[in-house]
Amino acid sequence: MSSFQLDLVDSELKIVLEALTDMEKKMADICDSSEDEDEVSDVGNDLIELRLLLKPLKQNAISQFGEGIVNFSREAL
Repeated sequence: MSSFQLDLVDSELKIVLEALTDMEKKMADICDSSEDEDEVSDVGNDLIELRLLLKPLKQNAISQFGEGIVNFSREAL
């Protein structure tokens, strides 16, 4: 298997994490609401892969940049 290295600053990583988190939610919603077994199977498999990527990515991001890296709120501080 090949590997791919990518260096991101915290603001760039936050964008990636937010996009992946949004995608995870949308996929989970499809799995919860769809009555099409094929769709649930396909999306569910992709959701598993996404979560396998997202979990360690979040953990490493929090470890390096702190909890704020996964705070996607747009509210003013």
